[in-house]
Amino acid sequence: MVEKTTLESPEYKRFENLHLLARQVVEGFLTGLHRSPFHGFSVEFAEHRIYNPGESTKHIDWKLYARTEKLFQKKFEEETNLRCHIIIDNSSSMFFPAYGQGNNLPSKINFSVQAAASLIYLLKKQRDASGLSVFTNKLQTHTPAKSSISHTRILFSLLENLINRENQLLNETSNPSKIIHEIADKINKRSLVIIFSDMMENVQNPDDIFNALQHLRHNKHEVILFHVFDKNRELNLDYQNRPYRFIDMETGKEMKINPFLIKEKYMQELEKFYENLKLKCMQYQIDFIPADINAGFENILLSFFLKRSKLY
Repeated sequence: MVEKTTLESPEYKRFENLHLLARQVVEGFLTGLHRSPFHGFSVEFAEHRIYNPGESTKHIDWKLYARTEKLFQKKFEEETNLRCHIIIDNSSSMFFPAYGQGNNLPSKINFSVQAAASLIYLLKKQRDASGLSVFTNKLQTHTPAKSSISHTRILFSLLENLINRENQLLNETSNPSKIIHEIADKINKRSLVIIFSDMMENVQNPDDIFNALQHLRHNKHEVILFHVFDKNRELNLDYQNRPYRFIDMETGKEMKINPFLIKEKYMQELEKFYENLKLKCMQYQIDFIPADINAGFENILLSFFLKRSKLY
């Protein structure tokens, strides 16, 4: 694991001036305050109506006027701030590669917790609501999205409990497809849903996770999937040409093998799975974010924000 830090330290405050831009969001915050609600995301367009002289011109659809030369007002159904729900995979594989190696190595769970803390801090500064779900093969934690100070403190405490677990056990499996279906049923209001997972449990049955992600999209949530991985060790099998003893952190099964002998076939199969995952995410309009823990959560988040800011 990386060196222990407090989640309310200045390290996380560097993100307070970034704009978390969801696809439908057209208004961010300015100097920590909303200039207006998040029009376009929580405000859902309902219909046009004819503009009556003397009314405010604030909601006139000027693009429609350019096409028709007639004045119409936009009507909206709702006007609230952004709701964001963060989902973290807490299975044993997420503690790779730091498990049993002391506190000097990064881990997938550390990366996820640090990134989630930064997002929650940013949302708090924007006066938006945050919720958190943590799962293994069952839903361990689920909080509704709220924007109060007391709720934010609870979220940070939950994150600290994850990152400070020194005796994480092996054989803690995960079932993201089942849990995501469960969470989709629990999130009643349209939200921005951000998922952190290594997706290790669905290599053999990729359709399961696709169906679960589609469930979220069917409920009109915007979904962002951070695929958290160690590129050197997990994707590239960057090991010396000699036998190693590998232990499946979620099943406890052991295997002694020279990774050099299977590297080519392994990389082909894994690349096929992740390419399929990317294509499916694109098909369902889900943002797929590759997150190599060796790159650092700051760089991944900054690249993500910069990419999304160019969409508006």
